[in-house]
Amino acid sequence: MIHPENDEAYKGLKVNDGVERLSSVNPYLSQMRVRRAAPLSVDDYVNGILRGDVTILSRAVTLVESLRPEHQAIAQEIVERLLPHSGKSLRVGITGVPGAGKSTSIDAFGMHILKERGGKLAVLAVDPSSERSKGSILGDKTRMERLAAHPNAFIRPSASAGSLGGVARKTRETIILCEAAGYDTVFVETVGVGQSETAVYSMVDFFLLIQIAGAGDELQGIKRGIMEMADGIVINKADGANKAEAQRAATHYRNALQLFPMPQSGIRPQVLTYSGFYDLGIKEVWDMIFDYIAKVRANGSFEERRSAQSKYWMYETINEQLHNRFYRAAGIDEALARFEDDVIAGRLTSFAAAGRLLELYDSINNKK
Repeated sequence: MIHPENDEAYKGLKVNDGVERLSSVNPYLSQMRVRRAAPLSVDDYVNGILRGDVTILSRAVTLVESLRPEHQAIAQEIVERLLPHSGKSLRVGITGVPGAGKSTSIDAFGMHILKERGGKLAVLAVDPSSERSKGSILGDKTRMERLAAHPNAFIRPSASAGSLGGVARKTRETIILCEAAGYDTVFVETVGVGQSETAVYSMVDFFLLIQIAGAGDELQGIKRGIMEMADGIVINKADGANKAEAQRAATHYRNALQLFPMPQSGIRPQVLTYSGFYDLGIKEVWDMIFDYIAKVRANGSFEERRSAQSKYWMYETINEQLHNRFYRAAGIDEALARFEDDVIAGRLTSFAAAGRLLELYDSINNKK
């Protein structure tokens, strides 16, 4: 085959060699050293948090959330050292049905309180994990654009990882760290209406339920227990053509609350409407919260609630520690597999298998 570039007529032309295709791997990768943050002592963590160092606070929260026993031991010592410096913040739990606009509302509530009262705000959000992949998006910061850029706001999303109780306990410990770092207002956002509400209710001073109107029967699908826990109910998206619908929904909730027994605080929850997107009615929501806090401080139920919460988390921690010790005990994994086969094959009932596994765990402990 004759190539045109070899023809005498084109002898003045020069054909250059092609460019070698480069590797997609950085050739200097092997020479690069991974930079890791220097390990900190407990004193470093405590002093850094007390002076408000956000980087050290974030690293301490990571320790609290870690499942490694050595990290948990360090985290526990840090929390105990900082406990005397905590307890001075206003803790607000925020829940609501999916799509109610919790994150957008938190952005509006947070910006209002920082603008009107100053101080520092911490937002602790539990993000649901996929049951299949165990992953979480952790996208709360993208929905809290203004707070994410505010120098006095700290946003920390945490993955539920299929264990809402465990994350909730760690969230309570994170509250202590944030309070010691000088955050005087703490929001705890839940994953939505479900089992996590009881845990979050047991760590906050005011529990706010966010609802929306125009989604059918306003009371359908809302558990009575959730409404009984709420210290205040707010209807979001009360703007434009939806404003009248939101007002009607508020009336439905006020009527429903009249049928419930009086809360332990002695204060019946208020029902308000607002718009998180347009920042309408935000001041009124805060006035409701501050009015409630003033009343419960005056009648003594504020301290009673915090004392009950401390006792609740003591027992919850005992349950979690016993659970972890059982599954980490030597020989339990093999025994679980055997007894599981017996239960599936019908050779043993579930209750009998559980009893024998606990007996095995007791014998393992007695040998130590």
